[in-house]
Amino acid sequence: MVNTQNSCGRYRFFKATRISRKQMIACCAVLVFSFSSQLSSHAQTKDTVRRLDEVIISSSRADNKTPLTTSTLDRQVLDDTRASVSIPYQLETQTSVVASGENGGVGAAYIRIRGVDASRINVNINGITLNDPESQQVYWYNIPNLGGMAQSLQIQRGVGASTGGSPAFGAAINLQTLNARNRAYGEADLGFGSWNTRQYSVTAGTGIMKSGISFDFAYSGLTSDGYIRSWGTDQQSFFGSASWYGKNTVIKLLTIIGSQTTGITWDGAYDYQLDEDPTYNPSGEYTMDGNTMYYPNETDNYWQRHYQLYVSHLLSDRWSIHGALDFTHGDGFYEQYKANKKFSKYGLSQSGKSDFVTRKQMDNNALTSNFALRYDGDKLSFSVGDHLLYFDGYHFGNVLWCRDTSAHIKDYEWYRYNGTKVDNAVYAKASYDFTDDLNAYADLQLRTVNYKLRGDADDLFTMDFDQNYLFFNPKAGINYRINDNQRTYFVAGISNREPTKSDIKDAIGSNDTVKAETMLDLELGYQLAFNRWAFNVNLYGMFYRDQLTPNGDLSSSGYTLMENVDKSYRIGLELEGGYKFAEWFRLDANLTLSQNKVLDYTFANFADGDASPNTVTHNTDLALSPNVVGAAIATFSPFKDAKLQLIGKYVGKQYADNTSRECYAVDPYFLLNLKASYTWHLKGSNQIEAQLLVNNILDHHYRLSAWVGDWTDDWTTPGPLYYYHDRAWLQQPGINFMGRVIYRF
Repeated sequence: MVNTQNSCGRYRFFKATRISRKQMIACCAVLVFSFSSQLSSHAQTKDTVRRLDEVIISSSRADNKTPLTTSTLDRQVLDDTRASVSIPYQLETQTSVVASGENGGVGAAYIRIRGVDASRINVNINGITLNDPESQQVYWYNIPNLGGMAQSLQIQRGVGASTGGSPAFGAAINLQTLNARNRAYGEADLGFGSWNTRQYSVTAGTGIMKSGISFDFAYSGLTSDGYIRSWGTDQQSFFGSASWYGKNTVIKLLTIIGSQTTGITWDGAYDYQLDEDPTYNPSGEYTMDGNTMYYPNETDNYWQRHYQLYVSHLLSDRWSIHGALDFTHGDGFYEQYKANKKFSKYGLSQSGKSDFVTRKQMDNNALTSNFALRYDGDKLSFSVGDHLLYFDGYHFGNVLWCRDTSAHIKDYEWYRYNGTKVDNAVYAKASYDFTDDLNAYADLQLRTVNYKLRGDADDLFTMDFDQNYLFFNPKAGINYRINDNQRTYFVAGISNREPTKSDIKDAIGSNDTVKAETMLDLELGYQLAFNRWAFNVNLYGMFYRDQLTPNGDLSSSGYTLMENVDKSYRIGLELEGGYKFAEWFRLDANLTLSQNKVLDYTFANFADGDASPNTVTHNTDLALSPNVVGAAIATFSPFKDAKLQLIGKYVGKQYADNTSRECYAVDPYFLLNLKASYTWHLKGSNQIEAQLLVNNILDHHYRLSAWVGDWTDDWTTPGPLYYYHDRAWLQQPGINFMGRVIYRF
């Protein structure tokens, strides 16, 4: 909505160190009350504490003088949206954002901004990259309730500010974890919703004590049967922070732990199957003695933990330094039943076919360091920094079982390979005020990447990949404050980034090459804000060379298959507005109108049953990039402490691949949600809030694309080949709800 401020992989932690839910909750409560008696005013002023916290995130955040297109959500907004169970759905009403899920939003959830997928959205926590170094994805369901751990969140659309990891290719998301408060606090949150969904969390903190030490904790859990048949989901997360605030120094130790077990739902289903049963999911299906059965452990299981150390120091009123270390370790697996597969698929010498149970696993380590030096003068502000990451990950797969007992298979390992990545980014940023109203901004990043893949892939080919990349990513812009109510800005930037592990692996397997991609981003914005209303308009153009874009299909592991397209662009107009009609009524809305095109795209076009497809070249639409995206929120406050919101979301027509063929089109959809809340104020600062979120109150049953692909009926050999279109869908649920009760003390 209106920006009033104007401005991991998959991992598993060792089971020996797992903490039970009861232990985590007890830990939070005991520490809060045991330390609360020690609270008093400390020597540092609130401004010093605030500035020390801001130093931690200053390298990745934009302020109201930075000419970037941003939206910033504070703690209150994030807390108000926590009935939505993951970050993508919490951000669903933000400008140019499209959120989607595989199982009613309680399992795997995805986010696209300006049509750009999550693997090219840079996500960081306190300036430390969260994207998995190989897939470049963030698996939001691996750490549920990230929004509950966040003090604030900023979306930077377009090229974004320089930070660690692969640069933004459409947007960046910057999270700041919970800050210490001046007094002890606590919060307990219980929720229940459709499909037997249970959500619970505890957040607590000691406040800053006499010694300058504070502790903050958050524990969250989510269990659900899910909308479609999938064996549901069980997700947990834990956040712990120990901070020390000195006169000019802050030291923070953080740990973030997440675990999830989720049914496999990425395969989707054919339309005729969903017409008969909208909750149908073919994953794990097999036949025994003429009966349809489902393998009960068809699950995706991952655990991850992050250990982080932050040190920030104010050298003087103008100079500050910041350093950070992050170590992430984890492993995980997903298990599947594979019916009627050839023995040769798994490198076995037997002839013929059988049923198998397979398990694909990974074991990863990542070490990240971040350093920044910052100067804030009267006219000139600048910072220099370095972000270094070393990643080492193993991928391997086992055949656990075979129906053909003569095969004598027990934990047979059919593939194993290793990937290592060294990623170093050096940057310098500067802002100069020519006058009180006019300032210029420059951001230069030099990034080097070495990525290696060694070993045997699951498709039984050998990988020996060793590639060095050197990228220069410059940005420059101007910001002009017209008066106290208006500002305008312009920024131009170039981003370069390497392909993902999946892109490289697929190219090796098909004896092809995959290229790094380049983007030129131009942004021109105008913002107008008064006490009762505000309006923002932004015109953007993102021009690509060798953009990696979805080809519509999925790998066997559920990854979106990508292809380089020579030249492409995304040009759009973003409109945001809000008006407070009265104390009891406010309206906010945003709208994105865009064109997202591949230039001169060549593909085979045909109708089902054709024996000879035609090769055509057109300027086609980029995959999964709707030309119209909009949202609106009408907020009613009929009386004190009560709030009622009607939330509308529209996503226009899009295509599952890059060919713009109508057979692969995804119909537009409109969703209308209802949110109601009421707060009871108790003794002191205690309060109880009740929330009810009813999604899709119009009960619109719509479908999103799971995958598409062209195929031939080669069984007619030696006769002619006939060509057909094939696709599967992800059925989205109708009306559903989530209720929450929050107790704050």
